[in-house]
Amino acid sequence: MTLKVAFQMDPIGPINIDADSTFRIAEEAQARGHSLFYYTPDRLAYQEGRITARGWPLTVKREVGNHFALGAETEVDLADFDVVWLRQDPPFDMGYITTTHLLDRIHPDTLVVNDPFWVRNYPEKLLVLDFPDLTPPTAVARDLDTLRAFRARHGDIILKPLYGNGGAGVFKLHAEDGNLASLHEMFTGINNEPLIAQKFLPAVSAGDKRVILVDGEPVGAINRVPAKGETRSNMHVGGRAEKVDLTPRDLEICARIGPLLREKGQVFVGIDVIGDWLTEINVTSPTGIQELERFDGTNIAEKIWQAIERRRA
Repeated sequence: MTLKVAFQMDPIGPINIDADSTFRIAEEAQARGHSLFYYTPDRLAYQEGRITARGWPLTVKREVGNHFALGAETEVDLADFDVVWLRQDPPFDMGYITTTHLLDRIHPDTLVVNDPFWVRNYPEKLLVLDFPDLTPPTAVARDLDTLRAFRARHGDIILKPLYGNGGAGVFKLHAEDGNLASLHEMFTGINNEPLIAQKFLPAVSAGDKRVILVDGEPVGAINRVPAKGETRSNMHVGGRAEKVDLTPRDLEICARIGPLLREKGQVFVGIDVIGDWLTEINVTSPTGIQELERFDGTNIAEKIWQAIERRRA
């Protein structure tokens, strides 16, 4: 099966080819004989009933500083493609949401991965609310008194933007920390969105596990250990990736959420587990493929493409 594949992603030039999951997915697609096309989200458009993109035919190569080549810039009708990858990074703002509305118009005749309707309705920090018995105590609120009451009940908490990513804007607040009101003032001055607060899990010092699911099935995990003096384990902010096995609790969590992810067309998902608790379900632009492949010697990108090819067949 040869597929025409388009990647909607952030600029390809600055990516780290030894860590970027989109690059690895494109590399595997090319190895399987699929043709590649690349465009950035700002080049997506609706034109008189057609969903178009201005971009370039793409070739990738695992060579630092010379990792891609582009053909002539052209405008394409995305309905002519077999697969479109929705792979730009959050923040999950109205620009991001608008791209999901546009891509809805070609899916599923063109397979959009992950399904844009459910990406829009299942952002990372909200889908977990469907599984309260799997998650630490959580509050989503803009009201300062609500956040104060939550901290009074649970002591140390994590406070973060509801639609943030990569560890940006994540704060640990002790039970008596005097900065809650100041942080609330700062966040609410930036936008009109609520904040999310979760009970702090001391187990994070041992790592924040990223479990990769392909079409609802767990295929492995990496452990992300915070740098010394850090609460955040994200690799964007200095977290260290380590090899780790899936525990019975990890498998229990995956068994609960996997069928829903598969039903809703979420082919490539990364969940975050601290200790025994599920904290996020990442469906927008999850990462972790390359680290997992190096630790386990498993071709995760191949598994992703096998799932896509089954759906296209």
